[in-house]
Amino acid sequence: MPRESKKSVRERSLQIFDLLLQEYPDAHCALEHEGPFQLGVATILSAQTTDERVNMVTPKLFLGYPSPNDLASASQKDVETLIHSTGFFRNKAKNIIGFAKGIVEKHGGNVPRTMEELTALPGVGRKTANVILGNAFGINEGVVVDTHVKRISNLLALTREANPEKVEKDLIQLFPRDSWTLLSHLLIFHGREVCFARRPQCQLCMMSDLCPSAAI
Repeated sequence: MPRESKKSVRERSLQIFDLLLQEYPDAHCALEHEGPFQLGVATILSAQTTDERVNMVTPKLFLGYPSPNDLASASQKDVETLIHSTGFFRNKAKNIIGFAKGIVEKHGGNVPRTMEELTALPGVGRKTANVILGNAFGINEGVVVDTHVKRISNLLALTREANPEKVEKDLIQLFPRDSWTLLSHLLIFHGREVCFARRPQCQLCMMSDLCPSAAI
């Protein structure tokens, strides 16, 4: 595909967003949670596993440890047992306990609302911080770039980058700030419903005429 002008890419991006919004008007965060603390824990647990798996594990975890204070004082072994099926359970247990301790010791038990404060907590990178800020607090600090978002953004030629932070940088230059959180959900829904990694259903895709990678 010939290299597009920046203006053309921006115009196409807005068309893509509108089509995604029409197709997935109920797009939302798939991790079940109540409040920013639970969302943070669930997001840390979601690494290298599915949201469905996390949603199977968190009800019992939060029943036993409903607050940052509770989880901060939890036994590592007990937490490992509860989250075992999410994979990498030892490191994840260490991170979510550390996350809770950081909230208690540095923020009085309240999840902070800035990127700098969040990413200073154990287990929290930029992606997790964006999830918390956007979905728990309605703060559009950036775009959550998971495997779906990265893959589909490349297929749509919205970016040529592979590094998630570089993909995010490209996306925030194309889309209005107030759409950043929703954009991730829309692309994730599209990845789960139509644009499968192994066999994209281009013939069913409402964006096929805007996608340089469409196989139709």
